[in-house]
Amino acid sequence: MSVDFVRLKRGYDLYAQEYEEAALRAMRSGWYILGKELEEFEAGFAEYMGAKYCIGVNSGLDALILAVRALDIGPGDEVIVPANTYIASVLGITENGATPVFVEPDRYFCIDAEQIEQAVTDKTKAILPVHLYGQPCEMDTIQTIAEKYGLYVIEDCAQSHGAVYRGKKTGTFGKIGCFSFYPTKPMGALGDSGALLTDDENIAQKLRALRNYGSAKKYVNDICGKNTRLDEVQAAVLKVSMAHLQEGNAWRNRIAGMYLEGIENPLVRLPETRNGAEHVYHVFPLLCERREELQRYLLDKGIHTLIHYPIPPHLQKCYEYLGHRKGEYPLSESYAAQELSLPIYAGMPDEEVKLVTDAVNSFRED
Repeated sequence: MSVDFVRLKRGYDLYAQEYEEAALRAMRSGWYILGKELEEFEAGFAEYMGAKYCIGVNSGLDALILAVRALDIGPGDEVIVPANTYIASVLGITENGATPVFVEPDRYFCIDAEQIEQAVTDKTKAILPVHLYGQPCEMDTIQTIAEKYGLYVIEDCAQSHGAVYRGKKTGTFGKIGCFSFYPTKPMGALGDSGALLTDDENIAQKLRALRNYGSAKKYVNDICGKNTRLDEVQAAVLKVSMAHLQEGNAWRNRIAGMYLEGIENPLVRLPETRNGAEHVYHVFPLLCERREELQRYLLDKGIHTLIHYPIPPHLQKCYEYLGHRKGEYPLSESYAAQELSLPIYAGMPDEEVKLVTDAVNSFRED
């Protein structure tokens, strides 16, 4: 029996009629850009998350780029970011000409809040915490540091839809929260799409202009923007995904619980959840010093896994110009060498979870 890392069709089939009705409604409306579906989605997502404003865009990366740009962060400025994140978090900074300043992660795979303050300089303009794998960052300390030095907080919530830290949803702590709705995410669309959250009306107005060529009024461009609008069909689909987000999060948490209870292998380290946090398990990450052997072993048993992420941003060729070297961020590099993600998604049947669990447990010393 083969166990896929993710089978999107299963998630679709759970609510197929709703998805199809939503897509057809949008297509039959005759209005496909900046219309009623988007307005309703933005209002609904803002209300669900506990924010005042939501601005839909066409990807999580564009959400990050526009967030940095809306705060007038650019050349000569620095933004603190975790060293073990996906490269999109860093691209949001460098696409605006600013410089990423990397900080090591903690035991929960998120930026180590205790190390942030020592990275602050007179060029620092923002902290960009990433709620990696669906685990909330330690936002109390991050906010305290930001307030002390007058810094913005831009949250990368691409993997943490609905995650909660001390009673508050991720994406609502900082000045701006950035979301991706890539199909595999806890709240996915049927293509690329994203959104930003903010409580600042002026920032919201600026973001709406930035996503639409820099135009708040047609053919009037006060700022230079992009074409990065969330279309009506995806907005309609996302309303369905949003309605079932809590169900999906509960499904993944149940699978995570089965893994945490069932996997007993001294060769692997299981993920932990931070005190005060409600995880959503976009990814279930193991650590194993024999990661490649474990991955091959599982594949031989028909179980597909992924690595998140094999090369940390500071060692990517595109960032050679930053001058970082191997060994500079040892914990991030250790995670990159040891992390292996097991299948976990809404629609995954229990029998497959048991197969994965048993297979991990059967991996032993030679």
